[in-house]
Amino acid sequence: MMPAARETLLDAAFAALARRPWSAVRMVDVAAAAGVSRQTLYNEFGSKEGLARALVRREADGYLAGVDRALAQPLDGRDRLAAVAEWTVSLSRENALVRAMLTGCWSERLPSPTLKAVPSSSAVPAQRRADGPLPSPGDFVVLVRDRAVAALSLPGAAKQESAELSRSCELVFRLALSCVAAPPGEGGVAELVRMAVHRQATPER
Repeated sequence: MMPAARETLLDAAFAALARRPWSAVRMVDVAAAAGVSRQTLYNEFGSKEGLARALVRREADGYLAGVDRALAQPLDGRDRLAAVAEWTVSLSRENALVRAMLTGCWSERLPSPTLKAVPSSSAVPAQRRADGPLPSPGDFVVLVRDRAVAALSLPGAAKQESAELSRSCELVFRLALSCVAAPPGEGGVAELVRMAVHRQATPER
């Protein structure tokens, strides 16, 4: 199956999840919404569990791609970290799967695939990846922190400076997660980040 067709199936599954609990989402309805046969859907994902894993993997990848975009903006370090925090909070507000992945709080409406890798005999490379381990909330802390450090580090930075930057980046992400659970007031998460992160800890690159 072409990647675009796989995306169409995942879009159909995501749309179905917005309308009803995952337990009530039927494979035949997902296939029909995507304009393919149910057998094609099973050939691509293997099972409803496989479809759930692929959906979670796609949303995780989409979130991290947004983190990378925020970090690539032509802003100073503190503002790029604020952009990461704003992206985290805004996407979590809009996307229940992302919110569940980042917080570990899976409601009964959502699929809740095991985060451990599952045996995969799929001939589809994208599905074999989805059948691999899925990121936990702790994994996301490391993934986002390390991306931020790589984007903001200056060449030849001293070990102590790098350690301070790493702590600042982790602080920002954990602050963003707290705002996912308890929405911030006036000024939003970006203002909280700017107050919390000292400019010296975030290079001006």
